[in-house]
Amino acid sequence: MEVILASGSPRRKELLKLIVPKFKIMISGADESIIKESTPEEQVMKLAYVKAKNIYDITQGDRIVIGADTIVVKDGKIYGKPNSEEQAKEMIQELLKGDKTHYVITGLSVIIEKNSQKREYNLYDKVKIYLKDMTDREIEKWINTGNAMDKAAAYGIQNEFCVFVEKIEGNYTSVVGLPTHKLYDIIKEEIE
Repeated sequence: MEVILASGSPRRKELLKLIVPKFKIMISGADESIIKESTPEEQVMKLAYVKAKNIYDITQGDRIVIGADTIVVKDGKIYGKPNSEEQAKEMIQELLKGDKTHYVITGLSVIIEKNSQKREYNLYDKVKIYLKDMTDREIEKWINTGNAMDKAAAYGIQNEFCVFVEKIEGNYTSVVGLPTHKLYDIIKEEIE
């Protein structure tokens, strides 16, 4: 059974390797800008589905296509990737306001075709993040690492920023970008 990851994310690639040692990467060309669902959970599931479906539609045979998308939400506001260092700084400052908590929501879409039978799974995983205080100097030092620009809400838990995460409630891999515990349950029968 061929496994295809519909993402160019190096973090998702590393996480998928923990479950499936051999897979193909195909980056989805789907237009994500048109998707505006009513809740963050619906939006992230739709984004993951659009990525997976785009790759499913251009491939054939028995296969598992995996799409994922991650967003950060605080007080109803969705944080995507920053467009500038200034915007990255503003995002971090907003996440630190009030109770210093926010949610990371990762959508997962898995489309499986086996013996001309198609199955689809669309779900999400939501994790609560508690941040520690950061000084302006610490925020600038973090942004100067260059690791803030390609991540939702301008941070990644898996690198230097980890020292500012007090605790998480939920699955770590979902925060990184691929809920491996849920993905494994979906595909384990196909990869054994």
